Amino acid sequence: MDLGLRGKVALVAAASRGLGRAVALEFGSEGAKLVLCARGGDDLDSAKQFISTCTGAEVHTVVADLSRQEHIELVTTEAMAKFGQVDILVTNAGGPPAGVFESHKWETWERAVNLTLRSVIELTRAVLPGMRSRKWGRVININSIAAKQPVDNLILSNSIRSAVSGFSRSLANEVATDGITVNSILAGYTRTDRVEQLANATAAKEGIDKGDVLARFEREIPMKRLGEPNELAALAAFLGSERAAYITGQSIAVDGGWIKGLL
Repeated sequence: MDLGLRGKVALVAAASRGLGRAVALEFGSEGAKLVLCARGGDDLDSAKQFISTCTGAEVHTVVADLSRQEHIELVTTEAMAKFGQVDILVTNAGGPPAGVFESHKWETWERAVNLTLRSVIELTRAVLPGMRSRKWGRVININSIAAKQPVDNLILSNSIRSAVSGFSRSLANEVATDGITVNSILAGYTRTDRVEQLANATAAKEGIDKGDVLARFEREIPMKRLGEPNELAALAAFLGSERAAYITGQSIAVDGGWIKGLL
């Protein structure tokens, strides 16, 4: 299936590892040009080399901390300088720390808001005018199952990721007539560093082994296994494509059936 992505420019955030890297690889495989950003320069260089070698894609990287406004401006400015436009924006960020309400002071909430919500809003603000002028664009927010069904010990993520869903759904209506779609992907328990961190936090809180926590995660999933990053990346590529032109305002879970709600 030709997704019509050849020559499009995709900006993928937090692309040095995990879900972001898998999404970038998928877009590169479809012929898109890539702008990748992440905080770790070494991991980002490694991702660039791997994706370029595997796909032949043109890849530009920017070391940036998306919790900082000046770094968001740096990423989008470099994207425009390199390719002249951004057709597809994939927002993504490492999740906020685990913990219950009493364990987080406001400073921790503020950092989580800046990274998880503000980065989505400000990246979108930067690229949306160009998408509107071209009457074509895709905004894909890598979100979490926590936005739809709260996860124990993740009050920060449960709260702030729900705000991302609200922003995404509202924006979708505002830009629909401009040929721009806005969708969220709700990542379930996937084989990434983030899930390892959550397992470690839960294990420490309960005084048990991390392996027991991971086994519990798998028991809660109807498919009885963790997801793989490429499984989420396949959906991201489709949502970024011409084929998905009539899909907007959606929050689609890639979770092996973990969410139990009907809607």
